[in-house]
Amino acid sequence: MSSKPQSVGETPAESPQAQSLSNVGLFSGFVAVFKRDLTLAYRNQGELFNPLTFFLIVITMVPLGITPDPEVLAELAPGMIWVVALLATLLSLDGLFRSDFEDGSLEQLLISPSPLYLLVLGKVAVHWLVTGLPLTLLAPLLGVMLFLPDSGYGPLVLSLFLGTASLSLIGSIGAALTVGLRKGGLLLSLIIMPLYSPILIFGASSVASAIDGFGYTSQIAVLGAFLSIALICAPFAAAGALRVSVNG
Repeated sequence: MSSKPQSVGETPAESPQAQSLSNVGLFSGFVAVFKRDLTLAYRNQGELFNPLTFFLIVITMVPLGITPDPEVLAELAPGMIWVVALLATLLSLDGLFRSDFEDGSLEQLLISPSPLYLLVLGKVAVHWLVTGLPLTLLAPLLGVMLFLPDSGYGPLVLSLFLGTASLSLIGSIGAALTVGLRKGGLLLSLIIMPLYSPILIFGASSVASAIDGFGYTSQIAVLGAFLSIALICAPFAAAGALRVSVNG
């Protein structure tokens, strides 16, 4: 039997297989950047462990510098862990795009046929995987050191899981804006810290509320909303900032 003739101007519908192949091509850049940055991160293990070492040292020094009283440490623990986690994340942000800028590969990313949004998202995903996720997993151990009550561990891990991902996404904007500056670390902090403040407030508040016996789901919901907005908007903003920094 002969197939139905195609009318003039009518485009043939794509088969599911063709649509699948186009999606694979669309995300190939994301996968390539993700694998490359993850490999480089594990090759440079010194830089990989710097945020974790900073996190551990500062929390260890808190009982020595303030007081070893368990009640006082338990009260300070939620805010202290969150502040140090934020600073540890900030410590590693300056190198998010800098190595690519210095070796010229950042310019290749800008002219790549893959969407720059996905390429930036791949780099941010690796940054969170090697910085934010280890900080989240290490936090309960440091909570023990600060005599954090048992009711605070669940919201601590959950809030850090959501919050550190938002920190990496928002931080990518500042890292993109300062990538062309030789000493952009201080400027990066000044740009990013006001945007980090709401995440810090709701993250620490969720742990404190759980310790005091109140509900903390509203704070977790706000952190989830921050993450959703950052996931949509931050890579676009970082991509635009990279074009300005490299080409401007």
